[in-house]
Amino acid sequence: MHPDLIDLGFLHLKTYGACMAVGFLLCWTLIEKLSGRKDLSNLLMTLMIGGVAGSRLAYVIEHWRAEFAAHPLEVIRVDRGGLMFYGGLILSVALFFLWCALKRERPLALADLFCTALPLGHACGRIGCFFYGCCYGRLSDSALAVRFPRLSPAWYEQFHAGLIDASAPASLPVLPTQLFEAAALLVLFAALLALYRRHRRGTAGAYFIGYAVIRFFLEYLRGDPRAVVLGLSISQAISLGMALLGGVFLAVSFRKPRS
Repeated sequence: MHPDLIDLGFLHLKTYGACMAVGFLLCWTLIEKLSGRKDLSNLLMTLMIGGVAGSRLAYVIEHWRAEFAAHPLEVIRVDRGGLMFYGGLILSVALFFLWCALKRERPLALADLFCTALPLGHACGRIGCFFYGCCYGRLSDSALAVRFPRLSPAWYEQFHAGLIDASAPASLPVLPTQLFEAAALLVLFAALLALYRRHRRGTAGAYFIGYAVIRFFLEYLRGDPRAVVLGLSISQAISLGMALLGGVFLAVSFRKPRS
């Protein structure tokens, strides 16, 4: 865990934010290279802002009572972490289709392009989660388990649960689910890139299904507080809908040749 990349007093850069910026720039570069287009910058910026806003909004809604009800001004402290990916994805998808409608662009073709690059940027974000200490896994004695330092999110959660005392220098060992997800996303990215280069279609549907599967099963390894809906976490419930949407995308993508 290394939350502060640069801290010189007058210059303070969070590692989490730096990882997000790197991920965005990598996606931007790849999208331009794959498409040969330089006119998508406005859309990319809109999706980036919408992604952060939607992620924060979803996290605040899920954790309002535990974290924000007594300190509402903390809502704007995005630099301290606290983003829910699915919230950002949902808002970004809505903005994406609105932009396509206004610009009279073919949404499915652009969706395939953007979804090819998305897992690469998301993987960078998950690495940022690891450096910040959020989105950690459940307690484990596995050789892969890690200890997060004192005052980290895992340490606080274990302290409030009575598992460690205030003098503990680090949390109990937990699974580094952030790195597990980052690795899975890089594999998904490689598969989608190969698919896009070969067919120029189908990657949006494949992404939705692929990430839904990754996230659904990874949720069983998470140890941070999760809201529950009908026995599933909110992210698992959304994953089921995301997989269905991916099936629709695939069916439409290969239904007929594109002009």
